[in-house]
Amino acid sequence: MLANSPTTNFGYFRRLGIIEGVSFLIILGITMPLKYLADTPGPNKVIGMVHGGLFLLYCAGAVYFAWRQKWPVWKLLLLWLAAIIPFGTFVADRKLLEE
Repeated sequence: MLANSPTTNFGYFRRLGIIEGVSFLIILGITMPLKYLADTPGPNKVIGMVHGGLFLLYCAGAVYFAWRQKWPVWKLLLLWLAAIIPFGTFVADRKLLEE
């Protein structure tokens, strides 16, 4: 059983998922409209790079916890899928990671 405390590695992973999801929503809701409607690509580049790093950390963290806890492959695949769907990490946190 993984401890859901915010100070454990699993707690950090759950928070990383929330932060990654927020960064994705910022890209979709703020920086993409700025890029295409206001011809201001700068924020999209910066937030896009930050989001890319968070995305990679989230995917690597999912692999780490799937391996460590002997989670089934379907759970790992759902966590990865959640990272590419808007609001997906929030749903994954509630449905897959909360035990």
